Amino acid sequence: MPKALFYIGGVNRGIGYVAKAAGKGIAAFELDLDTGRVEPLGITEGIDNPTFIAVAPQGQALAAVSEVDGWHEGLVTSYEIKDLAGSLRYLNKQPTRGDYTCHAAFDRTGRYVGIANYGGLPITEEPNKSFAIYPADEIGRLGPLMAEVAHQGRGPNASRQDRPHAHCIQWTPDNRFVIVADLGLDRLKIYRFDAGAGTIEEHGEATLPPGSGPRHFCFHPSLPIVYCVTELDCALVTMAFDAEAGTLRAVATTSTLPSGGHEGASASAIAISRDGRHVYVGNRGHDSLARFSTDPQTGIATFLGTTPSGGRIPRDFAFDPTGTILVVANQEGDCLTLFRYRPDTGDLDPIQPAIGVGSPTVVAFHPHLR
Repeated sequence: MPKALFYIGGVNRGIGYVAKAAGKGIAAFELDLDTGRVEPLGITEGIDNPTFIAVAPQGQALAAVSEVDGWHEGLVTSYEIKDLAGSLRYLNKQPTRGDYTCHAAFDRTGRYVGIANYGGLPITEEPNKSFAIYPADEIGRLGPLMAEVAHQGRGPNASRQDRPHAHCIQWTPDNRFVIVADLGLDRLKIYRFDAGAGTIEEHGEATLPPGSGPRHFCFHPSLPIVYCVTELDCALVTMAFDAEAGTLRAVATTSTLPSGGHEGASASAIAISRDGRHVYVGNRGHDSLARFSTDPQTGIATFLGTTPSGGRIPRDFAFDPTGTILVVANQEGDCLTLFRYRPDTGDLDPIQPAIGVGSPTVVAFHPHLR
């Protein structure tokens, strides 16, 4: 029976946007892909608020951010993944050059780690960087800072866009560009990346509707398309991606909520099925997963409906490496819920019961099966 290893991060010390800090650290689980059964493997403690984690594409390392109220700089901590039993070996950590560190990603080779700082302190407070990039050695140990940028500007939403708020950093599939979603600026900022030197240079940007608040994005597995979820207006934006030129252009936008919307809702995570036929977006407040089909030629996403997330505040979710099961972290429900993916319709069938986990905020799968 094939089994997948995944990790859950969460909140273990008080932070303003979470009702209670019920987490303990980074929890490891084993998922039986045939039955949907989940077994806990252990918890790595000794880390503050690992609200986002990323596993290296080759599976040798895990990077976790620490997002803590009042810190001028967060931390990014690196662990070696010794085997598929879930245990983590601490390697080292680096300061993130900004506060409220909320996202991390490896480049496509696993040789670099990028982090995004949401930023909550006044922009006059140092170091106030929007994102930073670090080298990683063959087992994942982080080297000294190699690149950093402080975004400038603000958006029209006075309560949420009073300053830059970087929320997601990713490398393009060819590893030639780094893209950073900035919720505060309504922009996806694009940087040319030199993988040999680990350096970046400004390249361009894509502007989204004022007040929309781009949060996270993902790449279509085979089409030149990027899907971006905008948190503040609960929308999914389909964007044409020119890999050679390193440009993005919005071509279609659709709501993540049913007709009539839902007061107080905000969009969260995004994931695409392995076959590229369906995209999913989390709706916090509405506590649902929005389902979209994608056109096989144009890639344009069409809203299909919503599925209850099975818990309060679906903060993050991820597919297993085979693309058959979606695991959802319900932040205020203190639970994980699992759904089996139907490739013909895009429907998500709940796998019961929910699994109790304190304040989960991120799901990250190991790329290899056990």
